[in-house]
Amino acid sequence: MGTPLESREAQVAEVLDRLYDEYPDATISLTYSNRLELLVAVVLSAQCTDERVNEVTEDLFEKYTSAADYAAADVDELADDIYGITFHNNKAGYLQSMGERLVAEHDGEVPDTMDALTDLSGVGRKTANVVLQHGHDVVEGIVVDTHVQRLARRLGLTTEESPERIETDLMDVVPEDDWQQLTHLLISHGRGVCDARNPDCEACVLEEICPSSKLDSDVDLASGETWG
Repeated sequence: MGTPLESREAQVAEVLDRLYDEYPDATISLTYSNRLELLVAVVLSAQCTDERVNEVTEDLFEKYTSAADYAAADVDELADDIYGITFHNNKAGYLQSMGERLVAEHDGEVPDTMDALTDLSGVGRKTANVVLQHGHDVVEGIVVDTHVQRLARRLGLTTEESPERIETDLMDVVPEDDWQQLTHLLISHGRGVCDARNPDCEACVLEEICPSSKLDSDVDLASGETWG
């Protein structure tokens, strides 16, 4: 197994340096052309792949072009329009309710504060962070998705378990200028190398500093899971 650096700050700095070199073009993979499309896409992406979301939203965004369109939608029809998305019936309800609130309280526009965004149906802190960062150029925190949650623990960047506590913990040691890009770097690495069930430690640029490397052990020290 690898040997992490002596402090979390040093570990974070080394992880960032190596991943910046490995993934210089890492960025969001959802397809959108405005803030409303971004918000809808991120809501749909919960527990669903970005690739599938992009397939569905190609037609969805042609049919629903405003918050008012979602507000006026028949929920069953909207569910059919996003069929193939995980939990499509629930998410159709979120989109319709979200549209109503955007029209009633925000003149149909996507708000630019954490509180206003998280008041919308289907929008938690992760989704709000994505919309703020990529829709409003506002960085208030770190987006913690499943890849960030898994890799941050495997790499010894945190011992916290919930996304909210992981975010807070990482914000204490990651330079603020790197908050947004950290997410994209970890997602890229999680998809390409360090997946949930069979991480490719031999191909990993972080292996020598990763306390969860399986080259000498089949045990993920960060999570207690076995990869065998």
